[in-house]
Amino acid sequence: MSSQQRELESRIKALHKAQAEKSPAASIISLLEGLKKDVRPTEEMLRTTKAGLVVGKLRGHANKEIGKAANEVVAKWRKIVEEEKKAKGLQAPGGRPRDSASPASKAASPAPKPVPSGGSKKAYEGNTETRKFTTDNVDIKRTDSQIRNNCIGVLYNGLAYRSMEPEDTVLIKAMAVEAAAFKAYKGETQAYKEKVRSLFQNLKVKNNSDLGRNVMSGAIPPEKFVVMTSKQLQSAEQQKLDAELEEENMKKAQVPMVEKSISDTLECGGCKKKMVSYTQAQTRSADEPMTTFCECMNCGKHWKAFGFLVESDDFSR
Repeated sequence: MSSQQRELESRIKALHKAQAEKSPAASIISLLEGLKKDVRPTEEMLRTTKAGLVVGKLRGHANKEIGKAANEVVAKWRKIVEEEKKAKGLQAPGGRPRDSASPASKAASPAPKPVPSGGSKKAYEGNTETRKFTTDNVDIKRTDSQIRNNCIGVLYNGLAYRSMEPEDTVLIKAMAVEAAAFKAYKGETQAYKEKVRSLFQNLKVKNNSDLGRNVMSGAIPPEKFVVMTSKQLQSAEQQKLDAELEEENMKKAQVPMVEKSISDTLECGGCKKKMVSYTQAQTRSADEPMTTFCECMNCGKHWKAFGFLVESDDFSR
């Protein structure tokens, strides 16, 4: 083993340990910068130490600075490997890198799917109704927390539903939304988990397809998306229906006032004034007289009568 390979292994172990211990972002960035400046690996070294996988996973880190530093390391290593291939005469005509692996070796040991860095341009070609991270063969293990990884998967499933966006584009957006929710709800709290579940449910509503498109396009930023209310998450059509239903219920709740008549013959038993208003309703059987509810407009006394015959001078009890 060469000294360069031992150095690379040592630094990769330190980077892996920093991730596992959730060290500050500055520490991880410092380790990545060291890998960029001090290490010049060969393709064989990268394959043996699995350094490319470790650094590659950090390209999709929630911390943008860590992701940027990891991207720079991978870009430099890729350039070094290409230069190595050219030096060995492994360059195909036209400047296109030749694949040195045989078909048999590819079948036995497929290359790992690269971590997305910016999203490909090729649209999704499968059934968008049944898209999930499992059917898209997407690795959702992007953090050291199983709960957060599961939430990334749930958000991926919601954003991918009926979407033509490529897998890596959807994954990047799902990670951004999860990171925004994690920050807004102070970590892996119950509110954080409930919000992720709510966002997924709204993204899966068939007549609410504009929501997912707006999130994917950036019209609704992740920071805004994770704090939207249930009403704001609804489609414009659903909001209109809810408003109409609310208005209808308000109308039903407004009991119309019965128009009162004023009698110039009924006399109040209290103040003896003939300023009595009354309404009538059939409160007994149909062959019985209607009940008359009386109110003196002068002193406010209430009573009721059958027809105009007084039965009680107080029906408020």
